[in-house]
Amino acid sequence: MLEDRIGEWRSYVLRRQAIDAKDVDELEDHLRSQVADLREAGLDADEAFLIGVKRLGGLDSLSQEYATEYSERLWKRLVVAPESEEGGAEWRMEALVALGLAVAAGVAIKVPELFGLRIEDGGATAESFYLRNISLFVLPFLAGFFAWKRGMPSAGRLGLAAPFIVGALVVNLLPFATVGNTEVLAALHLPMALWLVVGIGYAGGAWRSPDNRMNYVRFSGEWFIYMALIAAGGGVLMGLTMFVFSAIGMDAEWLLNDWMLPCGVMGAVIIAGWLVEAKQSVIENMAPVLTLIFTPLFAVLLLAFLATMMLTGSGIGVEREALIGFDLLLVLVVGLLLYSISARDPQKEPGLFDVLSLTLVTCALLVDALALWAILARITEFGFSPNRVAALGENLILVVNLGWSAVLYGRFVTKRAGFAPLERWQTAYLPVYAVWAGIVVVVFPIVFGFQ
Repeated sequence: MLEDRIGEWRSYVLRRQAIDAKDVDELEDHLRSQVADLREAGLDADEAFLIGVKRLGGLDSLSQEYATEYSERLWKRLVVAPESEEGGAEWRMEALVALGLAVAAGVAIKVPELFGLRIEDGGATAESFYLRNISLFVLPFLAGFFAWKRGMPSAGRLGLAAPFIVGALVVNLLPFATVGNTEVLAALHLPMALWLVVGIGYAGGAWRSPDNRMNYVRFSGEWFIYMALIAAGGGVLMGLTMFVFSAIGMDAEWLLNDWMLPCGVMGAVIIAGWLVEAKQSVIENMAPVLTLIFTPLFAVLLLAFLATMMLTGSGIGVEREALIGFDLLLVLVVGLLLYSISARDPQKEPGLFDVLSLTLVTCALLVDALALWAILARITEFGFSPNRVAALGENLILVVNLGWSAVLYGRFVTKRAGFAPLERWQTAYLPVYAVWAGIVVVVFPIVFGFQ
């Protein structure tokens, strides 16, 4: 496959411009060197080739023209199997495995109904069960897909399964108060911890590699894009289903609520992961566009919020819903920062977008500091509670991440340091979120008496 791509590129260059074969040989050496470096960093052959050709475009304008044309063709072949017999067989096998795991996840979400746990019946027990276990119905299958694709050994797969088993035992054996504070906190934090466990499978067990961690950050952002697209299509499908059945006097609400929605969501998680894997070099081009759009928008939002607080003298509320909302906002900002870092060329000089990113990080840091102040004041007045302590810990973790990110970004923007320290800081900090999420799931219920 790779040799075919390089041969196609070489023919293109020779055909479109009168150029000496020795010069093409030299360009090909540069291209092969770039591809080799990118593959060592964990990229697949197609992605490494496309990025290598784009980088080569800086040396030769014709290569840039070819890269553009090749990208367009690759986009048109978004979900079409590769042309070669070997590549096509591999693609079909991955597609079948992903489809099989998606079906398995859809079936898994329905299995508890065999034991009388139907959330549609409105029972508190069923609602509590699904609240705690929703991520366990699908994320093990996604991790299994990556373990299979990366060829992880049996010992590695067992190690990968261990956190899922522990998580299942903890949330199902501890005597939580039904829909109590610690149960809700465990339900919110378990998916976060397990998503980072999926990252171990994505990295093929080599999670210590900063490149693999950053690749997983990039995957997570691209996965979210695909999930949003699938969700939009699924919403249209469900609306049309209701329409066509109502046209013949039948109510299809049971079909949508009992089957299409739960099974479709579970299956979409797997299919979105497979699509990112199948065509990651295509969707990669969306990352700079999305960060370019949303970084200034979030920066404006936080600036407006801070200005409003100063003008009105209003404080941040610390009720559970408000705490969850602010934490989600700050997590989104951190996610946007991570995604923009993963999409940025580390060799590029700082520019206006980096100033905007630094503004966003600084505003988020100020908002986080205000939220921390409000939480501490609330704890001083009313004492400790599971929600307040969880919010306190999460905001402390975020303020450390944002604070040092602001320092490193400031050094980069003022040209006192390179971009690499910021990348290393973000990838090194990822496990902190998983550790804290695990503490909330396992330790909080015991400390706060399962309330």
